[in-house]
Amino acid sequence: MSMVSEFRSFIAKGNVVDLAVGIIIGAAFTGIVKSLVDDIVMPIVGAITGGGFDFSNYFLPLSSAVTAPSLAAAREQGAVFAYGNFITVLINFVILAFIIFLMVKAVNKMRLADEKKSADETPAPPPADIQLLTEIRDLLKAK
Repeated sequence: MSMVSEFRSFIAKGNVVDLAVGIIIGAAFTGIVKSLVDDIVMPIVGAITGGGFDFSNYFLPLSSAVTAPSLAAAREQGAVFAYGNFITVLINFVILAFIIFLMVKAVNKMRLADEKKSADETPAPPPADIQLLTEIRDLLKAK
């Protein structure tokens, strides 16, 4: 088997295609969730906390040459320990994870409702006497 045909066989497998679709959908979903957090949730949190939610300019200079008031300017002057940026990213992650949790919970609830609906649509089993007569008939046919 040549390498080209082997590669074609590998790409044609369902798992690879499913993975590619999952990555593309995941990238699109990431954009949706990021917009939800940045454009809807964070402005509300900022309004509640009075806009004091941004820790990104909190840092400790690691050399005496750093005297800048902002993180970007301090990084230009020398090494800094940017703990505030980490705190901001961590808080954003927790909010993002909570929103994803709520979205997955809603999707699972819809999925369970669909499963229940399809289970309700399945025909009811025959009554016990009909089932018994069917079993007797099958036994007589087998002899």
